Amino acid sequence: MPRMSAYILHLETSTKICSVAISQNGVLLAYQDQTGEAYIHGEELTLMIQAILRQTNLNLQNISAISYSSGPGSYTGLRIGLSTAKGLCFALSIPLIALPTHHILLELALANDFKNAKKVIALLDARRTEVYMQVFDCQGGSENELHCALLEQINIDTYLPAIVVGDANEKAKTFWTDPSIQWFDQPICAKYQATLAFKAFEKKSF
Repeated sequence: MPRMSAYILHLETSTKICSVAISQNGVLLAYQDQTGEAYIHGEELTLMIQAILRQTNLNLQNISAISYSSGPGSYTGLRIGLSTAKGLCFALSIPLIALPTHHILLELALANDFKNAKKVIALLDARRTEVYMQVFDCQGGSENELHCALLEQINIDTYLPAIVVGDANEKAKTFWTDPSIQWFDQPICAKYQATLAFKAFEKKSF
């Protein structure tokens, strides 16, 4: 008996990027991104969901689950993303999948062809010189737990050569100047949730 298609709607609101995507059985179908100087999630997120459903010729009743970027990140953005996802899941009686934002950043880095790096350092901006940081090996294994750290106190040498990805890159460049660091400044995007969300869906990690 053929497996039914799992259409998953992905929401990314952990930073100033407002992003939505739809995948089918882990394969990306479409995505949309918007950003602004202020947080636009409250005005744009539901409109973007409607637009991407039209783009893929789907409706909400076709969606099997919703995934969202669970943080850390902007309180404003995370609150809007989670409340939107929970409201839709409740109305549609479908499961909700929480994906740690640093794991999405890891997917972003691994999807690109980086050479000679042995680690991926995922960074999200906190306040002043603080960052939320997690280090992974290039196969996706976690080297340490997610933690908040001061950039000036981090011994980066133990992780080099490394890829650094996340919205704290510009801040980190002030402190980390080693030439073996590869800075990847592409913003986070909902499309990088597709593989993670489908794995969670199959495991029923809701």
